[in-house]
Amino acid sequence: MKRALLVAAYTSKEGQKECLDHLDELSRLCDTYGLETVEKVPCSLRKPDAATYLGKGKVEELLALVQEKAIDVVIFDDEITPNQQRNLEKFFQKAVIDRTELIIELFAQRAQTREARLQIEMAKVKYQMPRLKRMWTHLSRQAGTGGAGAYLKGEGEKQIELDRRLLKRRVDQLKEEIEAVHAQRQTQRSQRLRTGIPTFAIVGYTNAGKSTLLRALTKANVLVEDKLFATLDTTTRKFILPNKQEILLVDTVGFIRKIPHMLIAAFKSTLEEAVYTDILLHLVDVSHPDAELQAEATMHVLKELNALGRPVITVLNKVDACTEPGRMYRLRLKYPKTVSISALKEEGFNELLDLMEKEVAALRKVYKLRVPQSHYALVSELMREGRVLFCDYQENDILLQVEVPQRLESKVKEFTHDFS
Repeated sequence: MKRALLVAAYTSKEGQKECLDHLDELSRLCDTYGLETVEKVPCSLRKPDAATYLGKGKVEELLALVQEKAIDVVIFDDEITPNQQRNLEKFFQKAVIDRTELIIELFAQRAQTREARLQIEMAKVKYQMPRLKRMWTHLSRQAGTGGAGAYLKGEGEKQIELDRRLLKRRVDQLKEEIEAVHAQRQTQRSQRLRTGIPTFAIVGYTNAGKSTLLRALTKANVLVEDKLFATLDTTTRKFILPNKQEILLVDTVGFIRKIPHMLIAAFKSTLEEAVYTDILLHLVDVSHPDAELQAEATMHVLKELNALGRPVITVLNKVDACTEPGRMYRLRLKYPKTVSISALKEEGFNELLDLMEKEVAALRKVYKLRVPQSHYALVSELMREGRVLFCDYQENDILLQVEVPQRLESKVKEFTHDFS
């Protein structure tokens, strides 16, 4: 295992606790990736140093730690510039990365589907482009004259230009491939919308228990790990609610504070399941001390994805491990339509399923219909995609009281009939 030193900065006394929380989260990211956290160092910082991010004294202090603890890699919680990264690596004589690079590498390690791999490669290429000089500092950078005093660039400069052209070409290639996958997803989504089956997207902070909930409800063989970003690829499973209503449950990639913007863009096509869904199940790990901040981070990402126009059920998970009732109370006050469960112990599911049934019902209108038997194909469609509350036969007509999905409303309006 590579040994890692984690560094984070804070600018005020109030920010010190948040800085420590971010270091703990960074340590968990390292654990997921396979790095051993040896030391976590919070640093007070008035303003970032242009050359090394931290001041000279603090950098020398960290160098002593790197040498004493036999550190292999230094990881900064905040994003550092290519120039700072290059200077710090030269000073420490060790690899220096930031939170963004760690998350990108972690995603690359765990992605399974072609789409996720393409999106990650795109994020990687965009991250590498401004850092090409750092990758070629081992080459000579000679300057000379030739002809009429023309400037001849050294080997490193020429290689940087070549690599930049190659990366730009790869970006164009990736855009085309991602567009093709995106078109395929839209076709699948259109087919799903045509079926009229209500869709729930399970969203939430990473490690909130989304996959555990999906597995508990559907008994599906879904990967469940106590690690950040255990799920990167969208998983969809069918589920039948107690009232016999068929729904689709979609497990999505977890959100995180300070998620790199390039990754939000890169994973937009995966996360847009939350945009094109009917209802959101917002899962919150209520046992976590930062549950409220994590919930805010999730809502912030959903806002960036323009997904907040959907009905939201807030699911407070891991209530069996929650030691602070006040936290649950505050979350219930802040988020309407809240239910408490333990996905692991399968507790509180009755209340959750009841709320899910009510939200599905709210998506549909109840119609009383008198349909001639000659239109039995419509009756079959309503029985398959709606929810029949009453059915009777009168002469050559079928009397129905039925919950109708929005897409079928135009088909039934001509048959509306008050038979009460």
